[in-house]
Amino acid sequence: MKGLSLPLIAISLLLFTEAAMGESAPPAEVGVEQELQSSAAPSPVQLVRTLHLMQDQIAVGSTEAHLGQRGLLGILDDRFMNLEQETWRTGKNIRAAVSFVLSGGNPSILRKLLDLGASIVAESDRPLIEGALAYVEGREEAAQNALASLDPQSLPPTLGAQMALVQAALIVRKNAAKSDELLDFVRLQAPGTLLEEAALRRQVFVVSQAGNMEKFQSLATEYLRRYRHSIYAGNFRQRLASALTRIDFGKESSRFEGAVAMMSELESEARRDLYLLAARSSIEQGFTISARLLAEKAQELVGSDKMSAARSKLYRAASLITSPQAIEGAVNDLRSLDRSTLAQGDLELLDSALAMAGQIRKMPEIESRQALGAKPDLIKLEVERPPGASAPAQGLEQLQALSKARDALNRVDKLIKN
Repeated sequence: MKGLSLPLIAISLLLFTEAAMGESAPPAEVGVEQELQSSAAPSPVQLVRTLHLMQDQIAVGSTEAHLGQRGLLGILDDRFMNLEQETWRTGKNIRAAVSFVLSGGNPSILRKLLDLGASIVAESDRPLIEGALAYVEGREEAAQNALASLDPQSLPPTLGAQMALVQAALIVRKNAAKSDELLDFVRLQAPGTLLEEAALRRQVFVVSQAGNMEKFQSLATEYLRRYRHSIYAGNFRQRLASALTRIDFGKESSRFEGAVAMMSELESEARRDLYLLAARSSIEQGFTISARLLAEKAQELVGSDKMSAARSKLYRAASLITSPQAIEGAVNDLRSLDRSTLAQGDLELLDSALAMAGQIRKMPEIESRQALGAKPDLIKLEVERPPGASAPAQGLEQLQALSKARDALNRVDKLIKN
């Protein structure tokens, strides 16, 4: 559909939907404006299927579909709002309107339905409408109260998957196991769709929070194989990096090979960036072995990229400064870095690592001087800092585990905060 105007994209999809359902479609030569004004308008079910056709293309990486979605939503908003009142006597049309709003449509249609009397909208449909409206408006408690007793399996497949996705989001903080179960249902109910993509993206985070590393690696690999080109893949990679920093590969070394195998589904540049992101986060969490392993994998992929090479060298060296055997080499590596290749956040990390290395080197001397009776306030720690480097105080706060030097090694079980 490249090169088509947004209205024409929408009408093309509408005609395709009608043909797929075996209904009569207007002649191909009917103009866009004429079709938009046609009295034989598609039903709510057809309208929402049109939207889902486009959204499923977003899941596999179509930027055209992503750009076209806004125009299509505008057309469909008008269509839904202008449907005859009698349309809403039918339950399947009510459910189509709910599905439309949960897919990004204007919630005004649901407010309109709630304003219709019981003679039009059945009372049995009102909890579904009220719950969906509360959810899209961010009223979580009201949404949960309205939808708690609703069984997604009792709904049509697509709406059932949408509702399970909603319920999973509403209960994840209180009942992660149930949320995981609902996300499993979404994936089984709507394979190959944007709903499955969203379920996988969220479920990776849920199972990593619960410590289910086997399922985490399985789901992450599945996502990377099938949806790595999704418009939302960047969000997934952030979640993946966050999940990776939950694993202390120093304690679970067998997990590292699985993580490497999982990441092999990515292109080398994306893999490198993810290793770097996870290595940096692991340093801040005090998982020094994890940081070193991740940084070394990144080093294998830097190629001619000077900034990535500097970052991987920085993270590896920073992870080694608490090791008595490796501190000298780590400090030499830190000193050799070209500061012009590092971003501000990494410069602060570099200064912090050098400052902490200086403190660690002085610890034996301090201990011996204290043993000889020197007053603590007279003991000065020499902080190694390159000329022109900023004061390390703020950077030291970022290195939570390293800021206590030797004690950091006893706190590697600290998990990333939500």
